[in-house]
Amino acid sequence: MLTAYVKAHFDWMRVTGYSEDTVRARKTALWRFIAWCEERALRDPKDITKAILERYQRHLFYYRKANGRPMTLGTQFGCLAPLKTFFKWLAKENHILYNPASEITLPKLPKHLPRVILSIQEVEAILREAEPKNPSGLRDRAMLETLYSTGLRRMELPGLALYDVDLTRRLVMVREGKGKRDRVVPIGERAAAWVDKYLQEARPQLLVGDAEALFLTDYGEPMSPEYVAERVRRYMHFADIKRPGACHLFRHACATHMLENGADIRFIQALLGHAELGTTQIYTRVSIDKLREIHDATHPAKLHRTQTRTRRESVSAESLFTALEAEGESDDGAGIST
Repeated sequence: MLTAYVKAHFDWMRVTGYSEDTVRARKTALWRFIAWCEERALRDPKDITKAILERYQRHLFYYRKANGRPMTLGTQFGCLAPLKTFFKWLAKENHILYNPASEITLPKLPKHLPRVILSIQEVEAILREAEPKNPSGLRDRAMLETLYSTGLRRMELPGLALYDVDLTRRLVMVREGKGKRDRVVPIGERAAAWVDKYLQEARPQLLVGDAEALFLTDYGEPMSPEYVAERVRRYMHFADIKRPGACHLFRHACATHMLENGADIRFIQALLGHAELGTTQIYTRVSIDKLREIHDATHPAKLHRTQTRTRRESVSAESLFTALEAEGESDDGAGIST
């Protein structure tokens, strides 16, 4: 019976607008719980009590993987958080009389600062490895410059269409980013120049059919997030930069370097598309013109170098990097996304 309710819950999630990525992550967590319940002959949601859920939480805490290591608190959190949503839905739909998960306390996640931050010199070394001697190299250089300039997520870059980039105004429209939120972000002069060169000289040679995607593979098809990550790792290897991660390192670098050059945390937050940073509610709507002005003044990748401004400390910087670190683990597939 639990299996039938879980499948109905997934249908409800899709109907109410949850993304497929979220549904996929919830599936991993809920099927793990279903398997644990099946071993104990717990098949009816009415049999699941708060005590049973607390027992499952202890099971996750003491569980050891094949290498003998415990689950991280982030993975435990990812296994338990979907249960709260699931049982809340069961109670709301009157499948159970009360929500046994309502009082379950989720693990407190540690606030990690970024483990790896690329320096400006390292980013530039990676960019230089994408030599624009052929259509593929030119495409990759434009793609890397776009990642560094805009701070786009790995999932967002492949979704860009030709009409999403306005090179005259130097704006990029991100459609249905994380949380299905649209946003408009600026793109720097140098990155815009590379994208323009790619559109004029490389994309026509890569194009097969009438694909609308901005960046195309060597076979003229729209890119997948995995394809983008593979290209980034390729150039990191060529630059002899041995760091874990790929696309998210450029997102980290974009935020870090702009902050170090004096950008206000609120503008970086708007650029990255964070509705909130942990429990710190500091999001404010900002003018895209002002955001572009801040981007031009603080992003280090410029056509013409200007003097770097000193860094202004912000009490919210730690929240920004904590959010980026947690997001990076999910984006690079290092854990269960929540």
